[in-house]
Amino acid sequence: MKRTSVGLQDGTRGTLQDIVSRRLEAERKVIKSSEPLPNPFRAMTDFSTLPGMQEIKIQRSAAGVMGLVDPFFRVHDERAGATTLIAGKRYDNFSSYDYLGLNGHPEVQAAAAGAIETYGTSCSASRLVAGERPIHLELEREIAEHYGQDDAVVFVSGHATNVSAIGALLGPRDLVIHDSLAHNSIVLGATLSGATRRSFPHNDVEALDRILISCRAQYDRVLVVAEGLYSMDGDCADLAALVEVKTRHGAWLMIDEAHGLGVLGAKGLGSFELFGIKPNDVDIWMGTMSKTLSGCGGYIAGCTTLIEYLKCMSGGFVYSVGLPPPMAAASLAALRLLHREPERVVDLQRNSSLFWSQARAHKLDVGSSDGHAIVPIVTHSSLVAVALSQKLFERGINVQPIIHPAVPERNARLRFFLSSEHSTDQIVSTVRTVAQCLDQIGAGIPALAVR
Repeated sequence: MKRTSVGLQDGTRGTLQDIVSRRLEAERKVIKSSEPLPNPFRAMTDFSTLPGMQEIKIQRSAAGVMGLVDPFFRVHDERAGATTLIAGKRYDNFSSYDYLGLNGHPEVQAAAAGAIETYGTSCSASRLVAGERPIHLELEREIAEHYGQDDAVVFVSGHATNVSAIGALLGPRDLVIHDSLAHNSIVLGATLSGATRRSFPHNDVEALDRILISCRAQYDRVLVVAEGLYSMDGDCADLAALVEVKTRHGAWLMIDEAHGLGVLGAKGLGSFELFGIKPNDVDIWMGTMSKTLSGCGGYIAGCTTLIEYLKCMSGGFVYSVGLPPPMAAASLAALRLLHREPERVVDLQRNSSLFWSQARAHKLDVGSSDGHAIVPIVTHSSLVAVALSQKLFERGINVQPIIHPAVPERNARLRFFLSSEHSTDQIVSTVRTVAQCLDQIGAGIPALAVR
C-alpha cells in the first residue's frame, strides 16, 4: 500500500493528540450515558479511570491512527541471544542484557540443573524461616570477593534490592542524593526511607559537591547514589570523583552496577576497574544477576555490619522468599566464567566500539553514550522511534523503542544492547539499515511514513 510522509512537528503532534483525546472522550460519554452511576464512588472502582490509563490509551490510539504495530511484549520462541526466533522467523536481536552470551552456556545450565536436583526449584520461604542453602552462601562469598568487601547478600529481585536496601538504611533525619537519571528503584527506595530526597544534574559531580556544601550539616546520614553504567544512555559515572566528594563530606556512596558488571574495565570487573580505584572505597555495591550473570535477583556487597543489618532489617529480604537455588547456581557459574574467560569481555567491547563508531559514521545521534554495550539511537520523537522499530522489525532486526513518558519526548530513542556474540556483519548491516530506514521516515526531521 502506498505510504505518504507526514511531518510530526509540534502542531501536527498536537492535532493528532486532539483527535485521539476527542475519540476517548466520546467513548467515555457513551459509557456514561448507557450506564448511569448509582453512587458517586462507582467510577473509582473502574480501573480504566486510573490516571496512567489515559496516557496508555492516547499512545495506543495514536499508534493505531498512524498504522503502527505495538512493538512490546513480543513472544520469543527460544533463548534470546545475538539472534532470536519470533513467530517462527529469525531476527538479529539487540534487546537482550546477555552481554557476555552466558545465558544458555553449558556450564550455567548444568549448574542450574544440578541445583534443582539437590534443592528443588524454590526455597519455599524466606531464608530466615526456611534456613540457608549452601549455594546462596557460596554466591554471596564470591560476590563479596569480587568487590573486595567483607560480605554480600542476594535478593530475589533486582528492583527490590534498591528499594529495600535504601528504604532500610535511611530515615527522616537523613538525606538521599542521587543522579537525576537514577533508576526508578533508587527513587522509590529513597521515598520509602522517609529521608529527604534530592537529585543532582546527570554526571555533574561539581553540582553534587555544591549541594552537599550547602546542606550536609542539616542531616545525620547522607547517601549518594549513582550508576556505574546508565542503562538508558550508555554513559558512565565518574567514580573517582564521586569517591572524593563522598569522602570529603562524610557520606556513604552507593553504586548501582546492574549494567557495569561484565562490561566495564579491561576484564569486565566493573566501574572500579575502569577508573582504577580500590573497590572498597565504595561503601555499598549494588548489582543485579539478570544481565551478565544470567539469572535473576540482585545483590548488595559491603562491610559485615551493613550486610548483617540488611539481613535483619530489609523488608525485601526478611519478608520475601529466598532466591531460587537454580538461579543462585546459574549466577555463580556465570560469575566464575566472567573471571575465567576475559576474552568474552574483549569481544563485547570490540563489538560495542564498532557499533558506536559505525553509528557516528552514519551521522546517527548516539546521545551521550560512551560505547559500552549500550548505544541509543535518539530519534527525538516517540512516534518516529516506534516507526523506526517497526521498519527494522520488518527488515529482520529486533530492537525496542524507548518513548515518552519513560524518557522526555525530545529524548525518545531506540536502545541497542550489544553482546559478545554479535558478529561484525550483524553490526555493520544493522547500523546501515537503521540509517536507511531513518532516511525513509524523514531522517533528521520528525517525520513519519504512514499507511
